[in-house]
Amino acid sequence: MTNNDVLRRVRYIFDFNDAKMIAIFAAADEVVTREQISIWLKKEEDEDYLNLTDTQMAIFLNGLINVKRGKKDGPQHPPEKRLTNNIIFMKLKIALNLKAEDVLAIMNLAEFHLSKHELSAFFRKAEHKHYRECKDQILRNFLKGLQLKYRQSGKTTTQYQWK
Repeated sequence: MTNNDVLRRVRYIFDFNDAKMIAIFAAADEVVTREQISIWLKKEEDEDYLNLTDTQMAIFLNGLINVKRGKKDGPQHPPEKRLTNNIIFMKLKIALNLKAEDVLAIMNLAEFHLSKHELSAFFRKAEHKHYRECKDQILRNFLKGLQLKYRQSGKTTTQYQWK
């Protein structure tokens, strides 16, 4: 999955408008414009399409964590220069304050079944012997489950007390 695709899906799942997207970036101390947001959300076939870099996506996810969970005291966590699906998955899990059981339930909504052990392998350090790479299919199903949980139930971000 591309960063742009993840950004599009997260925006849709939580019904974020442009102002909310800009505020999420700002929560991670990054200034972006409406035009940048618009270009990142375009489809790849569009001539104005521009790839969202790993660093920009990491900033967005850090901002989402800050907006949802509150900023930690001290300096802002520096954005990763290189993102993997594992990192994206972890940051979304943190932002939404999900426990392993919550993630498994969300995956089940998308009719994708994992064991707790399989899930924990995605959140281990890459050097760990039980680490497992999160493939696009896993991340796609997690996002689909989030959509089924948060979007199709008629709930919106305002009902979830987004700051």
